[in-house]
Amino acid sequence: MGVGRVTESNITSGVMSNLQRSLARGQKIQQQLSSGKLISRPSDSPTGTVASMQLRGESRATQQYSRNADDGLGWLGTLDSTLTSTSTLINEARDLAVQGLSSGSSTPGGNAAMADQVDQIKAGIIAYANTQYLNRPVFGGTTTGATAYDDNGTYLGDAGQTMRTVGANAKVRVDTTGPEAFGTGTTQLFQVLTDISANLRSGDSAALGDSLKNLDTASDLMKNAHSSIGARYNRVTQMKQSAQDRLLSVTEQLSDVEDIDLPKTIMDMQLQQTSYQAALAASAKVIQPSLIDFLR
Repeated sequence: MGVGRVTESNITSGVMSNLQRSLARGQKIQQQLSSGKLISRPSDSPTGTVASMQLRGESRATQQYSRNADDGLGWLGTLDSTLTSTSTLINEARDLAVQGLSSGSSTPGGNAAMADQVDQIKAGIIAYANTQYLNRPVFGGTTTGATAYDDNGTYLGDAGQTMRTVGANAKVRVDTTGPEAFGTGTTQLFQVLTDISANLRSGDSAALGDSLKNLDTASDLMKNAHSSIGARYNRVTQMKQSAQDRLLSVTEQLSDVEDIDLPKTIMDMQLQQTSYQAALAASAKVIQPSLIDFLR
């Protein structure tokens, strides 16, 4: 059995090849330390790259859910505060109507003054009904107009609904149309206030009593709408918290896939440096001086 001839060139090439591989390993560890990442290219870890892409996609979706929830809370919070203020004005109008029904305590001049107050309350509630969030009327449905009601209390919006996606397969409505909050027909809040004002001026107690009942009906409708808004606000708040919790979990998983273990990587770097120094020392002994070195 023959033995292959080993020359100085063979030995030198083998040693240099091993040293190059050692340098490459050291360079990779240095790159990981400088970037803080285990994966700088797909070839570093094909399975890790796939997991990273999936987790990053989920992270972006979860962040969008959280932003949608913030926007929804802005809408619902605006509706809530607006209806709270409107309810205060409704109670004031009711007090005026009850006062107008009190026999022996009202005069034509006093009734006219109360009617003027009711008119001011109506104007104030119409202003509330045209409340905007991000330049959109919150009671206007999906209208592109700037207002939901005109100065007389006529609805200008539509029946469209504004929805926000706050989770996977989870959509929540974040608006309330004017008719849902302020009513329609003879029990529409603005029409009722108009009737109360007219009945106070005319002194028609019977008609004023009917208008007071209609006002209570309009008030009940608004309370129901307000209650629905509160329930939706709570749900969006819960979904936002869920999105934030999920985002934290995904971030931790992504860190496990992509980020280095710093103490371990530093130790690996020190071991690699020690190994390279030992390889250099061994190579110096293996590669003996050639005849040419002696002839120089």
